[in-house]
Amino acid sequence: MRPERQHQTWRSEAGSRLWLAGLIAAMEYAERPEVRSQPVAPELLVELRAQLALTASFRQISTLRH
Repeated sequence: MRPERQHQTWRSEAGSRLWLAGLIAAMEYAERPEVRSQPVAPELLVELRAQLALTASFRQISTLRH
């Protein structure tokens, strides 16, 4: 998927929910003891940091009303 298309999907409510559901699933998987005990490859950490930096660059002030 092209980056500009990813950005459009992320900005939609459905895209936000899908992204958040994926994040929650990944966090639940990562918290499992058998997963946490495994070492993480340095190149994976580099990719993770790059992805987190990309996501942060698309952040906008939320317009959701609570």
